[in-house]
Amino acid sequence: MSINILRLDSWIDPCFDEMLGKQAGVTLSVMKLSDPDEKNWAMMAETDIYHVPAAKDELPLKWQVTPEFIARCPRLKVVSSTGAGYDPVDVDACTKAGILVVNQAGGNAVSVSEHTLALMLSVACRVVESDHLLKTASGMAREDLMGHELAGKTLGLVGIGHIGTRVARLGAAFGMQVLACDPYVDADTIRARGATPVSMKELLAASDFISLHCPRNKETTGMFGPEEFQAMKRGAVFISTARGGIHDETALYEALAAGHLGGAGLDVWLVEPPPHDHPLLTLPNVVSTYHTAGVTHEGRRNIAAISAQQILDVCAGRTPPRMINPDVHPAVAARFQDIAAA
Repeated sequence: MSINILRLDSWIDPCFDEMLGKQAGVTLSVMKLSDPDEKNWAMMAETDIYHVPAAKDELPLKWQVTPEFIARCPRLKVVSSTGAGYDPVDVDACTKAGILVVNQAGGNAVSVSEHTLALMLSVACRVVESDHLLKTASGMAREDLMGHELAGKTLGLVGIGHIGTRVARLGAAFGMQVLACDPYVDADTIRARGATPVSMKELLAASDFISLHCPRNKETTGMFGPEEFQAMKRGAVFISTARGGIHDETALYEALAAGHLGGAGLDVWLVEPPPHDHPLLTLPNVVSTYHTAGVTHEGRRNIAAISAQQILDVCAGRTPPRMINPDVHPAVAARFQDIAAA
C-alpha cells in the first residue's frame, strides 16, 4: 500500500517533489485550490501526510487543519508545515486525533536573521527615507537624514531559538551588546548562544533595538501592547520578523507617532499584505516588507529539502527531528508500520 502525501499547488522549490518522487511506496499529489471542492475533499480523505502552508493568510480556512477538517480526513497521520510557523494548524486538535505535527524550524534561519539586520540597518541609517527623498524632493541637507550606528547599542532579543541565536551573533559582529529573554531557554544556554539573559522588564528598559523571534501562540499573542511600548527606551527601534499579532499594531503606531519610539522594521502583519492605508505604512521611520524575511532562493530550497527529508523519515519509521507534539509519535509510527506491512 502506498503512503499518500498531498501538497497544495502553491510555489515550492522543485527539490521537494524530486526527493519524494524518487521514493518507492510514496505517492505525491498536488491539490489545485481552483478545482471543485468535491474533488479536493476526495483527495484529502485519502491523504496520510498533508504538507500545509505555514501562514494562515496563504490558505483558505476550509483547508486549514481544524477539528472540522480533521473529521473529514480519516487517514491523516501527519501534518507538515512549509516553514517554522504552523499558524493554520490546530495542534491541540491534531494531538487529540493522534496526528503528528512537524515544522521546519531553523530551515530559513540564515535568511530571516540577515533580513532582521537589514531592517535594523535600514531604520538606523534611514536608508528608505533617503531613497524616497532623493527620488521625490530637493533642497535637503545631508544632516537632515542623519542616522545612527549599531555599534555600541544594546540589542534585545525576545526569543533565542534558531533565528534569535544567529541574530545575536550578527549583532555582536556589529559591536552591539546583546540581551535575550526566553522563558523556554535556561540562562546558561542563553549565554552560550551569545546573549545576556534578562527579564522582559529589564530588556524593555535597556534595549536600543528590540527584535522579536518567538512563535505566535496563546502566550505571545498581543504580548507587545501599549504598556510594553511605553516601557521601551525613548528613541528605541522595534523590529519583528516573527508573526503578526504578537504586537499590537495600533499601539505601535501611537508610540511611533508620539515620538516615543524612534522607528520600526516590520516584516509581519496581522493581515498580510496590510492594506495600503494602514497607519504604520504612512510613517517615514517604518521600514516595511511583506513577510519575505525567509523567502530567499536559498531559504526556500533548504526548507523544501528538509521538509521532504522529514516526511521520508516519518514514512521510513525514523523519528523526525522537528516535532511539535512528539507524544503522539509512537502511535503514528505504528500506523505507518501497518501500512508497510499491508
